[in-house]
Amino acid sequence: MPVRTIRLNGEETSAEYQSAGTGDDQASEPLLYWLRERLGQYGPRFGCGVSQCGACTVLVDGVPTRSCVTDVHTVPDGAEVRTLDGLAENGERHPLQKAFVRFQAGQCAFCVNGMVMGALGWLEGRIAAGNRAVPSADEIRDFLSGAGEDNDRNYLCRCGTHTRITAAIRSAAEEMVR
Repeated sequence: MPVRTIRLNGEETSAEYQSAGTGDDQASEPLLYWLRERLGQYGPRFGCGVSQCGACTVLVDGVPTRSCVTDVHTVPDGAEVRTLDGLAENGERHPLQKAFVRFQAGQCAFCVNGMVMGALGWLEGRIAAGNRAVPSADEIRDFLSGAGEDNDRNYLCRCGTHTRITAAIRSAAEEMVR
């Protein structure tokens, strides 16, 4: 079996992956399964399997990526892959994680991985582009619905904690732009 080497949450790691075909016909196991089953990353979750809900979102080189439809072989060797499992640093939760707890934003918590990782990629992208403004509630809602100018992917919460999710993302953004 082929092997892929990535920087997973800041540490270089390698693992085999299942692959079939060659060239344009090549296919491999989804990044989601590879991360969960071979690398023990349980933050990303299987939701819909067709890139519509966001539960499987991880960051690949800083870009929110739907891991359920991303074949492992398409992730470049050496890519930086970040998952919810690796956000805490030195035992301290990331501001988004803290805000989601503080605002009780995850009722069943199935969507939380996608909400946190998608928002993280979005906020970090804004900050890297020089936009240090705390996004408004409308901008956050547009981001979550896929209607934002810098995001075309939606994030679904079936429990309906959208107002809490919006408040948590805004609170975390305030801390992140300091």
